[in-house]
Amino acid sequence: MLGFLAVAGVALLAGCGRGDSGQSITAVGSSALQPLVEAAAEQYQTDHLGVFINVQGGGTGTGLSQIQQRAVEIGNSDLFAEEKPGINAKKLVDHRVAVVGITPIANPGVGVRNLSIVQLRRLFTGEITNWKQVGGKDLPVVVVNRAQGSGTRTTFEKWVLQDRQPLAAQEQDSTGMVRSIVASTPGAVSYVAFSYVDDTVKALALNGVTPTDQHVTTNAWPIWSYEHMYTRGQPTGLTKDFVTYMMAPSTQKRLVAKMGYIPVTSMKVERDAAGNVVQKAAE
Repeated sequence: MLGFLAVAGVALLAGCGRGDSGQSITAVGSSALQPLVEAAAEQYQTDHLGVFINVQGGGTGTGLSQIQQRAVEIGNSDLFAEEKPGINAKKLVDHRVAVVGITPIANPGVGVRNLSIVQLRRLFTGEITNWKQVGGKDLPVVVVNRAQGSGTRTTFEKWVLQDRQPLAAQEQDSTGMVRSIVASTPGAVSYVAFSYVDDTVKALALNGVTPTDQHVTTNAWPIWSYEHMYTRGQPTGLTKDFVTYMMAPSTQKRLVAKMGYIPVTSMKVERDAAGNVVQKAAE
């Protein structure tokens, strides 16, 4: 009898991992997407004992280059692979797991709540050097950029700078560090994903349009991007299971929306890698 119970106990423990025990994968890239993937990985690991999902940042450029080199199982990106020089998009499979809005943020002391898109562009090209030039306080403008390779930076510059040369300014790899610098530096301005905005910084409206999820879904707020999880070819095993979990309706409802991201299913428009926007077909 004891022997039977021992065998049954081993079988039960083996079943707890749902066949995944001992497996591990790594997802690297976009810092804008990182909090969502970390939260999903933590929940997935709780539901599937014995697996490990290692989530790292490093930026979109890192995510795409690492997945192209097969160094990781998932490359997280704020951009279509086609937008990134040196990446062979034909060898990658795109899984769009969310949409993220990107907003300019400023130190709360600048005295500005709304800018035109042209004013914002001129702040980041260095043509406007003092906040009083746009109706704010007499404070020098301090531009803080994300580092080269950041998908957030590429998206911001694509829709705001529109091929103008950005001002040479300090650069930060981490979105969290950008927010911290803007919050503590008089006159500072930068840009972050909606999910990073808190009470320490001021999100700026553009042309009277506020940075909200609803405005992103209709493209009334144009600074947004899909959040992609790229795999090298069709995913298999744990990678396939985790990507499927990320895109499941229950995950989209429980995690994506609650963490400040926008479910892809909420979008009323679609945008391709070239930036063309069309009304989304009725589902």
